[in-house]
Amino acid sequence: MTIFRRGEPGYDENRLGLNRAAGGSRPARVVAATGEHDVAAAVRLAAEQGLPVGVMATGHGPSVPADGAVLVNTRRMDGVSVDPAAETAWVQAGARWEQVLERTTPHGLAPLNGSSPNVGAVGYTTGGGAGLLGRRYGFAADHVRRLRLVTADGRLREVTAESEPDLFWAVRGAKDNFGLVVDMEIDLFPISELYGGGLYFPGESTAEVLHAYVGWSRRMPEEMASSVLLISAPDVPALPEPLRGRFFAHVRIAYSGDVAEGELLVRPLRELGPVLLDTVRKLPYAQVGSIHHDPAGEPYVAHDRNVLLRDPAPEAVETIAALAGPGSPFVTELRQFGGAYARAPRVPNCVGGRDAAYSLFTGVVPEAGALRRRDELLARLRPWSTGGTNLNFAGVEDSAPARVAAAYTPADHARLTALKARYDPRNLFRINFNIPPSESGGTP
Repeated sequence: MTIFRRGEPGYDENRLGLNRAAGGSRPARVVAATGEHDVAAAVRLAAEQGLPVGVMATGHGPSVPADGAVLVNTRRMDGVSVDPAAETAWVQAGARWEQVLERTTPHGLAPLNGSSPNVGAVGYTTGGGAGLLGRRYGFAADHVRRLRLVTADGRLREVTAESEPDLFWAVRGAKDNFGLVVDMEIDLFPISELYGGGLYFPGESTAEVLHAYVGWSRRMPEEMASSVLLISAPDVPALPEPLRGRFFAHVRIAYSGDVAEGELLVRPLRELGPVLLDTVRKLPYAQVGSIHHDPAGEPYVAHDRNVLLRDPAPEAVETIAALAGPGSPFVTELRQFGGAYARAPRVPNCVGGRDAAYSLFTGVVPEAGALRRRDELLARLRPWSTGGTNLNFAGVEDSAPARVAAAYTPADHARLTALKARYDPRNLFRINFNIPPSESGGTP
């Protein structure tokens, strides 16, 4: 275990993640963990000194600054092993989805990964995990078999539905509020290819594309995962020439059924009119990251927010087109939920949002004008909101207790606060979308 203090070489490198919206934080200590014993030692150190504990693998989803905390950097804990016969994978805390895919796809097996292979697998999964196979199989958290984590008492625990039912329920959906996960065992699925890619429409077609997409997606089987991204692209050589320097509507397609059937299902979208670019094709699951083509390299600062929606009426679609269309100073994604997301998992967990038909995500550079316009969009969509939110699509503005509570049902949030009082009464794990311990004690 290596510990970095302020001003020491390696301190900045190990405290900063990809999204630096909370990157101005100054932890008291940054622990570069290489294994479970380092994580346990870091938690004990924090407890002894009365300091809070935070954790970071890739730093895609910052919530609050880690000022004065012990920040555990797990990126060196990136091991992945696969049991093809059991169709499971064992994943360490710092592994990214691309490292999981490298091990699973040669066996014709797929994890319930997110759209970006660069995201940390554990943080994504413990936050729920809504990816490109989710409408067919459910949230990633629904398919965790067991996990090991270090709790606030510094103990390393193996947590399953049988050994620690309350913790197993809570950690799958509450992120790092109950301890630091050092590794997890997850289900894999016999998916070796997709019919997937993107249809890129010019900005002037935004309203038509959004209306057509919502009507089309309502008719789709659960094997179809899809979304629409509205974005103004920079004029850079890294982008295909038809997309450079212009606003476009990017329809993302990931169909995990028969390829010929997928082609028929996508045809109505292709018939909307001329497209700037069409990359939808049969592709190996190993290339799943090419569908959303999320940025993975340079650090950035973005304030992410989201709202979960019921089936949006035409007025809602018009609102999105008007406020998030050409000239918008932020990116917006409308993603279909439903299907297996709406069903209770075989082993219950605390993941909320199962009543959502769609999610709407926004990412914005924190400038006053852009934030006001984004907030106007979210406010005008309230009539179609479920009132819920998704923690994996949330950002630094969503760390207030009321916003965190909106990620869960009221009953589940009450149970979570009671369990927090039992397992972390000092709220050691609060450098996150925090669930504080209930004042009434630890009886759920």
